[in-house]
Amino acid sequence: MSSLPKEPVVDSIPDRAITLKRLYQKVDMRIVSILMLAYLLDSIDRMNIGFARQQISERMSLTSADYGTAAGIFFIGYVLFEIPSNLILPRVGARRTFARIMVLWGLTSACMGFLHDRNMFYILRFMLGLFEAGFAPACMFYLARWYPPTRVATAVSVQQTAAPLAGVISGPMSGWIISSMDHVGGLDGWRWMFFIEGVPSILMGIAVYFLLPDRMEDAKWLNDSERALLKTQYVDVPTAVNYGSFRQVMADPKIYVMSMAYFCLICGIYTVNFWLPNIIHNTGVKSEMQTGMLAAIPYIFCTIAIIVWARKSDQARERRWHSVVPAASGALALLAIPFLHNNLPLSLAMMSITISVVYSAYIIFWSVPCEMLKGRGAAGGFALINTIGMLGGFCSPIIIGHLTDWTGNLNAGLLCMSMIVFIGSIILFFIVPGRKDTEENSAVRSGYSV
Repeated sequence: MSSLPKEPVVDSIPDRAITLKRLYQKVDMRIVSILMLAYLLDSIDRMNIGFARQQISERMSLTSADYGTAAGIFFIGYVLFEIPSNLILPRVGARRTFARIMVLWGLTSACMGFLHDRNMFYILRFMLGLFEAGFAPACMFYLARWYPPTRVATAVSVQQTAAPLAGVISGPMSGWIISSMDHVGGLDGWRWMFFIEGVPSILMGIAVYFLLPDRMEDAKWLNDSERALLKTQYVDVPTAVNYGSFRQVMADPKIYVMSMAYFCLICGIYTVNFWLPNIIHNTGVKSEMQTGMLAAIPYIFCTIAIIVWARKSDQARERRWHSVVPAASGALALLAIPFLHNNLPLSLAMMSITISVVYSAYIIFWSVPCEMLKGRGAAGGFALINTIGMLGGFCSPIIIGHLTDWTGNLNAGLLCMSMIVFIGSIILFFIVPGRKDTEENSAVRSGYSV
């Protein structure tokens, strides 16, 4: 008796690819869009101090070093509580973690409107860092639980576009509030800026508690077949390290090398975030509204650049050169600014290049720990990398502030940051896997990613 012929499998790959594409579009809307909005508010609350710098300094008689210290002391609180915040993340869940962080930082940011002296400035900046601690690595840890290595760079880039978008929004909005609400109710315009921009974070923190699921299993908007299909994308890859505890994370030297690269990139990013308004003022622009509008230009280019660059990296399955080249380019752009003699168009062009390419390198960098860190200790691993790296946010404004007081201009500080970013590009060359390694990792996957 002849056996019946087997039915040919003709629809498995194309049908599954289409289903996956639609499924990840749903995940993008339910997960990435919420984290993106949360990170947008986070970035606005971090960056608005740059637009209030001149008014606060005049009101409280602050030097550039005082301002740099206040800007940098944020990261002391951030660093001290970063790891504890993420170690408890797997226990308390993502939505409680995000809600706690956002409500507390929103309240603290709004309280900045009550500043009356330098010491209070330092204390509130420290408190803001303390309450924001854990947010960024929690986002990375959370996204890595939803997206496989072949998709994670694009997912991270979309979520992280919130930071440059904050630059686009924060500049004009902060400039308008400071200018138009000055002396309203007897208060300075910069005080109103902190009040108004702090409240949305509080409201978003409450909303996040109800909108985000702690785990894939808790997502009521996924059915069983969709959940099972998502889980098939998480086959282990050769470079992934399963950390059973935070102690194992701390014993791995690769974590510290990655942290140093991240430190260098953060120095470059916060050079722009904290000092861009000052660079614009130095070109002769005095209007706060005009300064805010001009400060938005580099972030518009940055928003476009990081999405295009991350998608290109995912499609090419290549990480090393997609991080090294933009980091080195950012160092060269920073190096050029002191030689432009306060020329506004050229200075804006170089700052646009700097923030666009360094932030692109930052996005690709984070795809590496997202692919590598697995297991119970992974949350602590993200936190440790971010903790050490974010010290760059502490060092950068303090170094630039002191060098500015000593030399009378920003040039020495910008040259110093240029060298640090270039060192970061060298470290990235050695720690980021090349195309061959990335392709080998992708080959282990199920083969159905699109």
